[in-house]
Amino acid sequence: MKSILLKICTAALLGSAAAAANVQAADLHVMSSGGFTAAYKLLGPKFAASTGNTLDTALGPSMGKSPEAIPNRLQRGEPADVVIMVGYALDDLIKQGKVIPDSRVELADSRIGMVVRDGVPKPDIGSEAALKETLLHARSIAYSDSASGVYIERELFKRLGIEDQVKTKAKMIPKIPVASVVATGDYEVGFQQVSELLPVKGAAYVGKIPESMQSVTRFAAGIPVGAQHPKEAKALLDYLASPAVQPEVTSTGLDSVATH
Repeated sequence: MKSILLKICTAALLGSAAAAANVQAADLHVMSSGGFTAAYKLLGPKFAASTGNTLDTALGPSMGKSPEAIPNRLQRGEPADVVIMVGYALDDLIKQGKVIPDSRVELADSRIGMVVRDGVPKPDIGSEAALKETLLHARSIAYSDSASGVYIERELFKRLGIEDQVKTKAKMIPKIPVASVVATGDYEVGFQQVSELLPVKGAAYVGKIPESMQSVTRFAAGIPVGAQHPKEAKALLDYLASPAVQPEVTSTGLDSVATH
């Protein structure tokens, strides 16, 4: 009889432990935009493995009219516990009352870099003068349709004094990675945030454009109002912003916020 009771009690304890584990584990809905995606793909599985939580991830731009854009996803009522995006776009969502203001964490800074096709000599872009010469001599120039591309089109060419000279050979590339059209040889040089250039095969990374000509994009994250798992979401944000994971973050071409 004691043996039977012991088995029943043991089964009850195991059952309650399993139930507790189920309560603790959460299915987190994460929305992430391009520049931080490579870092998130490295870190997300580690967070999931250490916590038992699962991550259901939707990728999309921080702004724009496409259905995949994070603000448009939220507007449609798609579930989200965490949004990872360009800082000023996150600020807009906070102002609109869609993201909890004090949930914001700073994740990384993203700088603009340049690629050429694999096997081609890498031009000098180490100074303003060198960058200007490289652009003037390039057969064709590609840049992204995100924040970095808008800056290049509206400001960088003007600041270098070459707007008229490059007008006919410079083009904004929508939706696909800029490095992909450089890898195929369709464009001679390409500009985008470094973290979005590095993963593309067939393109060779040249370097960042000079700091005096940079447009730095801050990536940040927050918890939407109405998140189903705010506690677990905060744990994920704290992890992504922690000093311990900075080697992984910087390995993807981003810069730690703490060092700038």
